[in-house]
Amino acid sequence: MNDPLQHIFESVSLLIPEVIITASLIITILLGLILKTNKHVILKTLALASYGLAIFIVLHHLPTTSTLLFGGMIRIDEFSSYFKFLFLTGGILGVWISGPQKENSSAEYFLLFHAVILGSCLLASSMNFIMVILSLELISLSSYLLTGFGFNKKSAEGSLKYFLFGTVATACMIYGISIIYGIAGTLDFSSELFLKNLIALSSPLLLIAGLFTLAGFLFKITAVPFHLWAPDVYESAPTPVVAFISVVPKLAGIAVLTKFTLAIHLFGQSGYNWQVILSVISLLSILIGNLSAIAQTNPKRMLAYSSVAQSGFLLVGLVAFGMDGIHFMLFYSTVFLVMNFLVFNALNQFENSYGELGIQSLAGLGTLSIIPSLAILIGFVSLTGLPPTAGFTAKLFIFGSLWGAYQQSGELILLVLFVIGLLNTVISLFFYLKIPYYLFIKEKKETANSIKSDVAGNLLSLILVIVLFYLFISPDKLMGWINKITFVL
Repeated sequence: MNDPLQHIFESVSLLIPEVIITASLIITILLGLILKTNKHVILKTLALASYGLAIFIVLHHLPTTSTLLFGGMIRIDEFSSYFKFLFLTGGILGVWISGPQKENSSAEYFLLFHAVILGSCLLASSMNFIMVILSLELISLSSYLLTGFGFNKKSAEGSLKYFLFGTVATACMIYGISIIYGIAGTLDFSSELFLKNLIALSSPLLLIAGLFTLAGFLFKITAVPFHLWAPDVYESAPTPVVAFISVVPKLAGIAVLTKFTLAIHLFGQSGYNWQVILSVISLLSILIGNLSAIAQTNPKRMLAYSSVAQSGFLLVGLVAFGMDGIHFMLFYSTVFLVMNFLVFNALNQFENSYGELGIQSLAGLGTLSIIPSLAILIGFVSLTGLPPTAGFTAKLFIFGSLWGAYQQSGELILLVLFVIGLLNTVISLFFYLKIPYYLFIKEKKETANSIKSDVAGNLLSLILVIVLFYLFISPDKLMGWINKITFVL
């Protein structure tokens, strides 16, 4: 009896960031019951402090070797630690832009933020399908509830659609996992038994199971064909929530998808070409996301389709099926987090001053709201992938890895993905620069007041802009850290 308990205590001692988030979650519940005044300030400070402390622990206690915890359910390594750093950074940025509005001041609001980050950290470390399902559900259920925090009819409708689509995707995923378990005889997708049994059976059933399992992960990263929920959810949810769920759950999905695809690929010994399958998904996500975004008149719906395209670009790094591709995908994930929050922070400032706006309603506001307007311009330039921003560097890296993969394998679909991916940079100009065009070129049709003073929002925009320029000028510092990550399934 003592040995299992000792193992559990040792495992918990290596999960300090998760313990900090769990403790913050519990304290948030208690404070929600006790506090009557200044609730938003106290709960926001607690969240920022706990995320900051967790980041400190992650950065100063990076694992030098992979360590299995809880009987192999979780593995602590450099790969998962880097994603934890991104999740916690996303949590800080999401809480930072959450203003003192009524819907953002409840304990439940911050509690759900904690739950999403906790689930994401566990998901990035998961090495067993049971842990994957539990972590995904913790993220998903919390995200569904956060979407409804607009407390209006549109927000409730978006939350319900998110829930229904998510439930179907999860059901498909669990069905696929059950088939894989029947074939492999184990739920540990990194074990030798898993690899041995899947190589021994080249059945169409394995392809079907893999595709069903992919459904849950593709839903989480908002990739085609599981992207239909995104426009309604992005439009209806509060902007700080949209900024948060558009980044943290997506990156958590990318982390586990990386592990799953490497496992199902069987180190190149699979009877099915998963590189081609992922390439097609990436290609369709980029095309459908960008082409759909062109026709949008609502900024948040446009950003929803942009997010679909960005999922495709993230998958490009994974499609290479090499260490370089994974490293460049991590770099792209970092840049994506920064530029996405930069755009949503600026959009949130506009909404706080003028209410919800259509793209045409932004006409002429650039001269009245200089800092948010410049921030949104730089954010869109980076999302497009143009210099002198880190978006250019990130796309250069992942397409470089894709070209290397094409030269090595000779797969025609990789060349098609390479060409169409680059051409979509031009397509994206038509919608990414639409908002800056209305802000700076179009004249305002009616008198509008200047944007409300938002020191915290302007400071955040300044920090994020500096990061984007810095990563363009000197990406070697971050890549030096990322290149030290040795990822072995």
